Amino acid sequence: MSELLDFPCQFPIKAFGVGTPDFERLVVELVDEHIGPQQRESVRTNPSRGGRYMAVTVTITAHSQEQLDNIYRSLSAEERVIMAL
Repeated sequence: MSELLDFPCQFPIKAFGVGTPDFERLVVELVDEHIGPQQRESVRTNPSRGGRYMAVTVTITAHSQEQLDNIYRSLSAEERVIMAL
């Protein structure tokens, strides 16, 4: 079976949650546990129209599907993360 992604590659990880002041830091810390801060390319934050929710996109240099799976498991296990894409 061939992989859909050609590693290493740039990969955006998006997490949605309630727009608290520390939500961006939470998402970045969860991602950094799996990649280290050197592999992070960018972080973007986008509040919802009403400001109640926030989307945080962390673009990383992904090295394997296993690494991406572990990141999504960590994000999904965090109760403050409503959804991770």
